[in-house]
Amino acid sequence: MSADNETVTCPFDFSEALEFDPALADLMRRDSPTRIRLPYGDADAWLVTGFDAVKQVTTDHRLSRAGIIGRDYPRMTPEPIVSPESINVMDPPHSSRVRHLASQAFTQQNVEGLRHRITRLTDLLLDEMEEHGPPADLVSHLSETLPRHTVLDLLGIERQEWPRIQESVQQLLVVGADNKETAATAKADLTAYFAKLVEQRRDTPGPDLISAMAAARDGEEQLDDRELAVMALMLALSGQDTATCQISNITYLLLTRPELMRHVRQQPETLTDVLHELLRHIPFRKGVGIPRVALEDLELDGVHIRAGDYVHVSYLTANRDAERYPDPHTIDLNRPNSPHMTFGWGGHRCIAVPLAMAELEVAVGRLLERFPGLRLAVPPEEVRWDTKTIRRFPLELPVTW
Repeated sequence: MSADNETVTCPFDFSEALEFDPALADLMRRDSPTRIRLPYGDADAWLVTGFDAVKQVTTDHRLSRAGIIGRDYPRMTPEPIVSPESINVMDPPHSSRVRHLASQAFTQQNVEGLRHRITRLTDLLLDEMEEHGPPADLVSHLSETLPRHTVLDLLGIERQEWPRIQESVQQLLVVGADNKETAATAKADLTAYFAKLVEQRRDTPGPDLISAMAAARDGEEQLDDRELAVMALMLALSGQDTATCQISNITYLLLTRPELMRHVRQQPETLTDVLHELLRHIPFRKGVGIPRVALEDLELDGVHIRAGDYVHVSYLTANRDAERYPDPHTIDLNRPNSPHMTFGWGGHRCIAVPLAMAELEVAVGRLLERFPGLRLAVPPEEVRWDTKTIRRFPLELPVTW
């Protein structure tokens, strides 16, 4: 990381286990937003790190996600992951309408109805792991497979299509410059695929999320075909991305910190609270996500932001803000439960949080129930970590029992 005319160059390429990125830690120590330069994009951006300041950015109508459309905005990947029609780059009131309609498929009640399907898929995968016998790779047996199966199953995608969808999703997340063309093709293929699927579900609805979102109404309002297709693509992306990383990351922490494992085994009823504290603590991605652009001049955390400036937030640093979380770098299982930013904040908080939490509760809960002697099959320093994408997760997690 190097400073140049008060702009800090941020490759954000740190990927050492689940250690916190020293570059981000350094940026957190500054009193106000910092100008940063990311690997891709034609401009610098402001980076906001504190919890309250991040909260302000994510809820301030003068800072627009939609304003980045058509621009070569500062980012981590060569090809922008997000589609111009995605809810991730909409502003209120349009985003409020789409979120309200789509979130009807993810009410707590609906997700509780889906929990038995998640549990059935989890148990099938754990049966296979048991039959395989130790040592077994938890990533391939559970972490990678369960979220993929769950989201593709809930979207009603035919099983023979699953490998193709998974491959395209992976191509979108790679950070190398030589991947730009491949990623653009993958995004176009996925968008076309989901557009066709939406058409089919309009004609013949089934017990799947696309049909549920297609049926969602608010008076005369409903999602149009394009909105539905992009929403389905976003769920295929984020549904696999977040849960895949977090099942592995959470299990890794439990297996390498005996006091955490002991707590969960002795008090299984606290699992949900434990998961939230681990989600707050884990640096689940590298760097930053999608920026906002200032629609007018404004003051932000003591800095003058000009109209047209890009503003990035770091949910990772917000989750480690000492003013909100005393002793923030420590995993404290008795910490009073206060909302974290792992799933985002404000108008762009993930609408599928109830589904993601159900997956994590079932996956981790069933794993620990069924394998009371579960432990790492290799020393922690031998676990290999992803270095090629924007995510943080172990490529393999060899376990024995």
